[in-house]
Amino acid sequence: MSIKFHAVITIAALTLTACSGGPSSEDDAGTLHRGNRLEPLTLDPHVAIIMDERTIVADMFAGLYEPGPDARPRLALAESADVSDDGLVWTFHLRDANWSDGRPITADDVVFGLQRALDPLTRNQYPSPLFMIANAEAAAAGEVAVSEVGAAAIDDRTVEVRLNYPAPYLPSVLMYWGQPVPRHVVEEYGDAWIRAENIVVSGAFRLVEWRSSDFIHLTANPEFFDAANVCLENVYFYPTVDTSAAERRVRNGELDLNVEFSGTNMGFLRERHAGTVEIGPGLYIRDITFNTARAPFDDARVRRALSMAIDRRFIADEVLAGADDPLFRLVPEGINGRLDGPRLNFADQDMTARREEAARLLTDAGFGPDNPFEVVLAYQPAAGWPRIAPVVQQDWAMIAPWVSAIVEVRDSQIHYDAMRAGDFEAATSAWVPDFDDPYAYLLQYESRAGEVNYSRWSHPEYDRIVAEALGTADVAVRAQMLAEAEQIFLDNAPTAPIFVESTKQLVGERVEGWVTNPFSINPSRWLCVRSETE
Repeated sequence: MSIKFHAVITIAALTLTACSGGPSSEDDAGTLHRGNRLEPLTLDPHVAIIMDERTIVADMFAGLYEPGPDARPRLALAESADVSDDGLVWTFHLRDANWSDGRPITADDVVFGLQRALDPLTRNQYPSPLFMIANAEAAAAGEVAVSEVGAAAIDDRTVEVRLNYPAPYLPSVLMYWGQPVPRHVVEEYGDAWIRAENIVVSGAFRLVEWRSSDFIHLTANPEFFDAANVCLENVYFYPTVDTSAAERRVRNGELDLNVEFSGTNMGFLRERHAGTVEIGPGLYIRDITFNTARAPFDDARVRRALSMAIDRRFIADEVLAGADDPLFRLVPEGINGRLDGPRLNFADQDMTARREEAARLLTDAGFGPDNPFEVVLAYQPAAGWPRIAPVVQQDWAMIAPWVSAIVEVRDSQIHYDAMRAGDFEAATSAWVPDFDDPYAYLLQYESRAGEVNYSRWSHPEYDRIVAEALGTADVAVRAQMLAEAEQIFLDNAPTAPIFVESTKQLVGERVEGWVTNPFSINPSRWLCVRSETE
C-alpha cells in the first residue's frame, strides 16, 4: 500500500491585500466589501460559468428576470410575461430601461443576447440551459445559423421566445443565461467590450476597475431601471482563496462578508461571533469526477470501486465537523420535483463490505498484485478539499495493498481548465443548480452538454429518458422518468457524489438586507450597509 502527495502548484497569497490600501478607506454606508472565493477568468455574461464569476456578473447585468433577495426569479428588464396555453410560447413586454451609456434597451438587444449565448464563436462552454428554446441546440452545435433560434423581436418592446417543450422554470434560467448585452458595444470592441474602459451594462452596478488577483470594483449605475432603490455606491469583490484569512478579515471588519467559512470553525464562530454566522440548507453538491474518456476510468467497475470505497459519513461528520451532509445521489433534498428513490446501492453497507466489493471490482477489471492500480486525484484548495483529499486518498489505499493514490493540488482556475481539456484522471468538482428542477443537475451529463460534462460520460439510454421526460407534460410521469435517469447515472458512476454543502457565510453586522437561501445567491443590489459611526 502506498500513499503519495504531490503539490503541483502553490497558491498565491490572495489574502485581500487591497484591504490594507485604498478601497478599505471607503468604509462608509455606501461601500460593500465582499469576499468571493476565486479570481474570475471573465466577466462576460455569455462566457462566465463559475459561480464566483456569475455572482459578479449578476451585479452588472440584468436579464428578463433577476434573482430577488431570496434568490427566486422576479421580473427585471421584462415588465410582464404572457405564456401560451401549451407553455411553448412566451411573450415578454419590456420595461422602459437604458444601458449604462444611456441608450435604450430594446427587444433586439434581448434577441442578440440569446443568439450570442448560443453562437459557437462566443465559446460559451455551457449553452445547454437554453436548449429548451427552439433551434437552440442546433445553433450551439453550428448546425443552423443563430438567426434560426426561436427568439424574435416583435417590436422594440416585445420579445417572443418559442420553446421545444414546456419549461415552467424558464424564469430561473433567464436570470443567469442568455442575458441581453449591448450589441453596439460588443460589435465595436469585440472581446475587449468587457474591459472597464469599454463596458456598458444593464444592471445595478458597472465595472470601474479590475486589478487581477486583488479586487474588482463596481460602482452604482445611475441608468439602472431601479437605481432609486439601490443603497450602495461601491462594491468591491476580493478573491478569498484562503478561507481562514477571509474569516479573520470579516471578524476584524476589513470585509463585510465572505461567501463561505470552514465548517470546522463553526463552533468558535457561533460562540464568539454569532451575529456574523449565516447558515442553512444548501443545494451545492461536491463530487469527485472520473475521466471516462481515459482508461481505466472508462470501465464502470473501476469507477464504482473508487466511489464505494469513500467513507462519506466520516468526511461529513468528522472532517467537515457535521456542517455538511453526506451525499449518496446526484439530486439533493430541497429541489422541486425530486423523488426519493434514486440512491447509490452501497449507501447502507458498512465500510468493510464496501472495501471488499471494491477490491473484487478492481480485480475483475484486471488489477491485482501483479498489476497494481494507481489513481491521481486532483483537487482545488477550496470547500474543505485540502482536508478531504488526504482522507479519500487513504480510503482508496485501504481497498487493497496493491492500490495506491496520489493527490495533487491545483489553483482552482487551472484545475477547471484542465478538467475541460480532459487533463485528469479523478478530480474534485462541484455543481449548483441554475433552476429549481432535477433536470438542473441531470443536464450536465447529457451527451449534448459539451465541455461542462467534465466526465465525458455518455449513455444513450440516459439521454433518451431525459429527452422523453422533458417532452412530457404529466408532472408525475416526468418526475419518475428523471428519477430513472438519475439511477442510471448512479449505477454507472461517472462521478462519486461526496457531500452537499450547506450555505455557510459570514456576514458582518453592518450589512442589511441579507437573506440566506439554498441557492447562495445574494445580489448586491438588495443589500445596504450601515456606516461605522451609526
